[in-house]
Amino acid sequence: MPSLNLASFHKAEGHDIRLSDFKPDEDLDIDKQSCEGQLAQNLLELEDLQYKLFADNSTAVLIVLQGIDTAGKDGTIRKVMSGFNPQGVQVTSFKEPDGQEKYHDYLWRVHNACPPRGTIGIFNRSHYEDVLVTRVHKLIDKDQAKQRFRHINDFERLLTDEGTVIIKLFLNISKDEQFQRLQARLDDPTRNWKFNSADISERTHWDRYMKIYGETLTRTNTDYAPWWIIPSDRKWFRNLLVSEIVLKELRRLKLEWPKPPADLEQSRQTLKESS
Repeated sequence: MPSLNLASFHKAEGHDIRLSDFKPDEDLDIDKQSCEGQLAQNLLELEDLQYKLFADNSTAVLIVLQGIDTAGKDGTIRKVMSGFNPQGVQVTSFKEPDGQEKYHDYLWRVHNACPPRGTIGIFNRSHYEDVLVTRVHKLIDKDQAKQRFRHINDFERLLTDEGTVIIKLFLNISKDEQFQRLQARLDDPTRNWKFNSADISERTHWDRYMKIYGETLTRTNTDYAPWWIIPSDRKWFRNLLVSEIVLKELRRLKLEWPKPPADLEQSRQTLKESS
């Protein structure tokens, strides 16, 4: 399969991101079988690169997954991130703040969940909820939103300056596809547990969500932490594209195996003598 042109799923900093410019059902005319075959190869390389990331221990990787309800955040983690060793990965799902979280600023719990060097962190929803849901439901005004955009950009600049690579993925699905996925959760007994009636009420705000997502992506799309717009109506293409982007970023790090801590020849001799 030819390499994907990733540039079409990203816009440079300073350009407006309008979701209407991106097709949720895009698959570049690649069939499901080809996508799944290439994904399997990509997962093997991801496993190797994660091991080298752990050994190199100079960089952390933070993968941010955002998308409207049913966009496929859980499925992406299950299908794509399965190539990683669980010991080196932490998945954090951010829900409504409670307990101690209420007594701190909105980024406190997020910073606390960021991955240490040598590991990969995955945010299933993230700090972006504080400029998405809060704006859809008018819990903050325009001035507060503007201030939070600045906070988030500064926060991500801090992380990248200190050695974290941030990969931000917006899973883009159509309204029709969301309907089908919600219907499946109602009809399939094995998926009933995933159904939340709140998802239907949130669906009535679809147009406002799309508008605010576009504004948010535009205001927080930076050279050091860019957004990737992932067409997600077709799950197999979504999975392949995510794997390709994560691979691209890990390859770019040019990770090195650390030098051995001791003289290997002397160690071989010592081991031989101990047999």
